[in-house]
Order: sequence, then structure tokens, then C-alpha cells
Amino acid sequence: MPQTYAIDVDALAAKYRELQGDAHPDRHSGADEAAKMRAVQLTSLINEGFATLKSPLKRAGYLLSLEGFDAEQVSQADLSMDLLMEQMQLRESLESLPKDESALDELADLKSDTEQKIAKRQQEFEVALTSNDLSDARRLFHEMQFLDKLLQEINSGEEQRLGY
Repeated sequence: MPQTYAIDVDALAAKYRELQGDAHPDRHSGADEAAKMRAVQLTSLINEGFATLKSPLKRAGYLLSLEGFDAEQVSQADLSMDLLMEQMQLRESLESLPKDESALDELADLKSDTEQKIAKRQQEFEVALTSNDLSDARRLFHEMQFLDKLLQEINSGEEQRLGY
């Protein structure tokens, strides 16, 4: 797969199936124990790689790590005051919603808005990474992390209100 943020998910899935087919432990059932263990380890590595590349957020973190950045290390310099204020406002909006089904429409609106913000940050991340503006790419990655966490909280709120 090319080392870029924008990937063809169908091509990724096809490559994953191909690699899994070649490495699957069942294909090595007649081999010695060391070969079987290598097949299990390789299958695990292929699964981990697929999960990383399939997720836009994990893929962004991985690409930053290839550039020498510890994507999980966040300093205050990486976070703008605008981002922090936006996050506070979004979280307050989420927390102020009623805890019953009457909040589902507002949750849907908040979810849609958050998904649009994530999509915008992903596009900006791709541009920053392509133009080798790694500082901006890192900032955008942290913004995507915040928004992804908010989206998870929104989904959890929907599930709770629907009794899942």
C-alpha cells in the first residue's frame, strides 16, 4: 500500500484478504511448530496493520510516527485555545441534553456536526502531510482525537437512550 493518508479502502481490504490467505495458520498445519508459530504471529501482525490502516485516526497517528513523532504525546503547545474552547462547548452541549429519548434528535444533529468536523480535519491533515507541514499535521491529528472521543461519547449517549 502507498504510504499516504488517502487510501483506497477496497484495495486495502483486498490486500488484507490476500495476505491473510497466504499467512493463515491453517495453511501451515503440516509445518513444524516454529513455522506454525510464525504463521500465528504474522497473522496477528497483518490484523493489527489492517486495523491501523483502516481507521483514519489510527492511520494518521501511524503516519506521524513514521515521521518521528510520538503521536500519543500531547503538549499544551499542540492544542490551541480555540480547540479547547470548542471542546468545552461541545461537551457542555452533550451533557446538557435530557437523558431520555427526547434528546435523540439533538444527539443526531450533534453527531452530524461532529462527523463533518472530523471529515474537515481529515482533509486538512492529508494536505498538511502531503505538503510536509508536520507541525500542522500533528495539531490536526490531536484535533481529530478530541473529535473522535466526542463522537464515541455521542454514540454511547444514543445507545443509552435507546436502551442498547
